[in-house]
Amino acid sequence: MKFLIKELAEITNSKIYGNQDHIISNVSSLENADLFDVSFLANSKYKEQMKKSKAGLICIDDKTQPIKGRNFLISQNPSETFQIIIELFTSKKPDSSFYGISEDSYIHHSVKIGKNVTIAPKVTIDQKVSIGDDSFIYPGCFIGSNVKIGNNCILYSNVTIREGCEIGNNVIIQPGAVIGSCGFGFIPKKSGGYTKLKQLGTVMIEDNVEIGANTAIDRARFHKTIIKKGSKIDNLVQIAHNVEIGENNLIIAQSGFAGSSKTEENVIIGGQVGISGHLTIKKGTQIAAKAGVSKDLLTGKYRGCPAIPLKEYNRNQVHLRNIKKLIDKISQIEKKLDKISN
Repeated sequence: MKFLIKELAEITNSKIYGNQDHIISNVSSLENADLFDVSFLANSKYKEQMKKSKAGLICIDDKTQPIKGRNFLISQNPSETFQIIIELFTSKKPDSSFYGISEDSYIHHSVKIGKNVTIAPKVTIDQKVSIGDDSFIYPGCFIGSNVKIGNNCILYSNVTIREGCEIGNNVIIQPGAVIGSCGFGFIPKKSGGYTKLKQLGTVMIEDNVEIGANTAIDRARFHKTIIKKGSKIDNLVQIAHNVEIGENNLIIAQSGFAGSSKTEENVIIGGQVGISGHLTIKKGTQIAAKAGVSKDLLTGKYRGCPAIPLKEYNRNQVHLRNIKKLIDKISQIEKKLDKISN
């Protein structure tokens, strides 16, 4: 495919600097781009790469100075502008040789399959499952009984969706993720050992959600564990039973949610954050990596273990860096007091 710069500007609602009739036919990085490629600058530390780049078009923000004789698309968010352009040059369908329903898969006769669905080899689908139009299921997936999968979903290799779970439209689940595993619940016995609690609920994943590789989302003990629409969950995240993730959350790798915790909309959680059970994180909250959340959080920015407001954390870190100086001063004062007392 080929586009004139003026066409890309109209599609992305960007301003043009340079030759609006220059032809663009591909996307690339600043370092590897050539005269017919479009690239982008979203981080100022790569400005030198931008200056050296041979890209025929570069997406920048309105604070970046364009270079005379070069072509630029100017917008408030160059990453988003570039992503829109990437989607123009790439197929919306998965890049795969698999098409249609493989004879080398097991599909129960009661399964309902929509239009244009691909089910690759070595997929197992249990009874009373429904799969919406244009969905794509890669090899090795298991779908348990009474699961509902919406339209235009992609399940990559070795995804497990256990019985009774519901998957909305436009959901992407990366390889190895497990949806609907049992919540971790045991009662200690007087005689020793443990009694396993029955997990009778399910998992509901709403529209436009993406689940990262090897992430586990446990079924509720009762009712549903819920991932609300638009949320994006990274790899290796653990979400326990009865958790509710709000709309448009971003949850980064290796974070963990204990049972019945809840986030509201537009929450951002950094990598390796641990969240205790039965608490609520208010909308728009941002939690820095490796924080430990042990109580409800009002809207704001937090860091540390236990998590405290970011400004307070930063002040404390300054004091910690100066602690040796403070100890030395105290030692000097103690010596002076000893001399006076003697």
